[in-house]
Amino acid sequence: MKNNNIFWISYSDLMTSLFFVMLVLFVVTVGYLKSIVDATNEQLEKIQELQTAVQELPVEYFQYQPQYKRFKLNKQIQFDKGMSEIKTDYNSYLIEVGNSITKLIDGLNNNEEYKKFDIKYLVVIEGMASKDNFSLNYELSYERALSLYKFWKTNGISFDPQTCEIQISGSGIEGIREYSGNQEYKNQQFLIHIIPKMGKIIGANEW
Repeated sequence: MKNNNIFWISYSDLMTSLFFVMLVLFVVTVGYLKSIVDATNEQLEKIQELQTAVQELPVEYFQYQPQYKRFKLNKQIQFDKGMSEIKTDYNSYLIEVGNSITKLIDGLNNNEEYKKFDIKYLVVIEGMASKDNFSLNYELSYERALSLYKFWKTNGISFDPQTCEIQISGSGIEGIREYSGNQEYKNQQFLIHIIPKMGKIIGANEW
């Protein structure tokens, strides 16, 4: 009988210990999940702030189109039919455009509020072509975007590969097209997409 009592006492102590272990694990788990939720909410707020900040490019060079979530240049860049060379008339303007983008990204990178999020930026240079029956419009649109990238590099405008990735693309005669009919030629333009990419959720691993 005495041994039986000892068994039940030991069993009771074991169950009590397991209960407290489970309770502690529950509290830790709830706290951990809350930290993730808090960090995610903070990240979402910063993403919204970034999206607003990215739109702060100078209006003398850029026009933000909220319906398309993209930037277009205020000055219409015209190419000769079937050509991708940038005319010298646009040189000074495009240098100012490139400097504006690097200045914006550098400013965001130096912002203490954003540093902890390990933010990278994707800058997409999209070349476009008009529906003019040219057989190589897709290749041509890419070459137009590439010509802008090469022009910037030639003029000392570069993006830090540690924080900014450049993508060169050509949408040919597809994609979201703003002009049609007798204004179709205006689709021969550059589009600039600046996309912030947040690298990590802070807080969850620091809880």
